[in-house]
Amino acid sequence: MENKNTSKHQYFYAVGLSYKKADAEIRGKFSLDGVAKTRLLEQAKNEGIESLIVTSTCNRTEIYGFAEHPFQLIKLICENSQGSVESFQKVGFVYKNQDAISHLFRVGTGLDSQILGDFEIIAQIKSSFSQSKGLGLANAFLERLVNSVIQASKKIKTDTEISSGATSVSFAAVQYIIKNVEDIGNKNILLFGTGKIGRNTCENLVKHTKNEHITLINRTKEKAEKLAGKLNLIVKDYSELHLELQKADVVVVATGAQNPTIDKAILNLKKPLLILDLSIPKNAHENVEELDGVTLIHMDYLSQLTDETLENRKKHIPAAEAIIEEIKEEFITWTKGRKFAPTINALKAKLNAIKASELDFQSKKISNFNEEQAEIISNRIIQKITTHFANHLKDDNTMVDESIEWIEKVFKIGATAK
Repeated sequence: MENKNTSKHQYFYAVGLSYKKADAEIRGKFSLDGVAKTRLLEQAKNEGIESLIVTSTCNRTEIYGFAEHPFQLIKLICENSQGSVESFQKVGFVYKNQDAISHLFRVGTGLDSQILGDFEIIAQIKSSFSQSKGLGLANAFLERLVNSVIQASKKIKTDTEISSGATSVSFAAVQYIIKNVEDIGNKNILLFGTGKIGRNTCENLVKHTKNEHITLINRTKEKAEKLAGKLNLIVKDYSELHLELQKADVVVVATGAQNPTIDKAILNLKKPLLILDLSIPKNAHENVEELDGVTLIHMDYLSQLTDETLENRKKHIPAAEAIIEEIKEEFITWTKGRKFAPTINALKAKLNAIKASELDFQSKKISNFNEEQAEIISNRIIQKITTHFANHLKDDNTMVDESIEWIEKVFKIGATAK
């Protein structure tokens, strides 16, 4: 998969690291924020790299682009992050040409995501491509490839169920609440604990329930106020926990306490209460279920729901892979045609030059020479010859680079890519 737009041989690479081999600490060192990504792209341009995109999420940092050697791209990542070449060699990957193309398809369609079927990465790829194109770092090959991946992503999301169901405990909790609590938009919801799971749950609650009666309590009030400011929610002091519990219809517990913070002794209920305990270890004592009207759902139960979801999603992998293969094959066919089209055009020009010279010679040599008929016949012969060569180059068993070199050598032509 050489880039024929340059005088030197360049190949298409995917280089980077992901959750598969690099832990969170290592991924953090190689992460690239907006400023670093822009700096990397500008450095690439200055170093003569003509086409690439770069993505950086909590689960991966990757570059897709053309280079003479993959180290050029690895160097870009390391010099614009806190990562080192030594660390990259331990946990990084390098894919070339067809393997690099296949990798981008799997990443962009959620098959390579930490959570199978997570399509958030495709938005990152779109954004990365847009940035590269704005800087003049996206050639026709890369644009066609990214568009093909976007097409595959949309088709898989529409035609399969690989992204159905809840795959995070926080989202599963919200789905459980929506399915089991009537008129959830008008219920009083109390969120106790604003760590990572608490924040995610809170954001999902706001997004999916449209509830304006959500109250936050955290041992450190400032953290709750910071989250509440973003989402326009109410914050209460930790000392008011027992009062807010009496008002609540739904309580989500997501604290980091080592012992239960909620038990039946502090509950003085006048109405049914649903408690979802998303804490490790458990923070809602099981004795709350001894009270009438109390339903307690632990994280373990919600985790089972997410495990079942992932198992169901796996059933749709073959259908997703078939869609990828179909669209990838269309892309490969396009790249082959793009690769040998300049050679076929040069061959046709050479044959037309031979034809013109021969027709001129014969018109002077033969009396009553029918130049019009000779032109028609010659053009048909040229078309048949070039079609034969084109079909040969399209064949999957053809070694395209060698065949192009042979054609150009025999006919003494030099093809120029457009």
